[in-house]
Amino acid sequence: MIALLTRDLILAIRAGGGFGLGLAFFLIVTILVPFGVGPESAILSVIAPGILWVGALLACLLSLDRIFALDFEDGSLDLLATAPIPLEGVVAMKAAAHWVTTGLPLTLAAPVLGTLLHLPVEGYLWMLLSLAIGTPALSMIGTFGAALTVGLKRGGLLMSLLVLPLYVPTLIFGAETVKRALDGLTTATPALMLAGVTLATCALLPFAAAAAIRINLR
Repeated sequence: MIALLTRDLILAIRAGGGFGLGLAFFLIVTILVPFGVGPESAILSVIAPGILWVGALLACLLSLDRIFALDFEDGSLDLLATAPIPLEGVVAMKAAAHWVTTGLPLTLAAPVLGTLLHLPVEGYLWMLLSLAIGTPALSMIGTFGAALTVGLKRGGLLMSLLVLPLYVPTLIFGAETVKRALDGLTTATPALMLAGVTLATCALLPFAAAAAIRINLR
């Protein structure tokens, strides 16, 4: 399993879907927002949590179509499906590799990019924590979407349409956690709900994604 994770990390970085692409998109979104809504710091500080979360969510979408595409094209996915390793474990490692190369860099960069949106200082820690808790769910849901569309030509758009509605709970609870922290309110409820979404997706979706892959390989 560790060897599979290491292989996927190397392939993700070599294929150009690693750290740079997601971070560049995240930076562009953060820079463009002040041009659209104006430079007023009061407005930007209010919408900063939501904008950062939306930017991270969209950045995660960029590399989802490559999670299984390379393995499907060279026949590796057929070998993995018949290997002694459970296919559910393969899916979990794919999601982990996507999070390490995409979700983790976005999480670490969010507080830094928050300065461009005048995110209050007290929101930096909660922005970091909410993304650290929520981005694994984004990667796992995205892996499920990639499994549903594996083998389809131009399946990237279809996958985005399937995945984006499933991202909504994570987006809502993640942004709400930071907003409540900035308002001086308790963050326990949205943070626990966010953690619950992540745990539920990581527990259930590997089985659903593995079933989808088996169907698509028949």
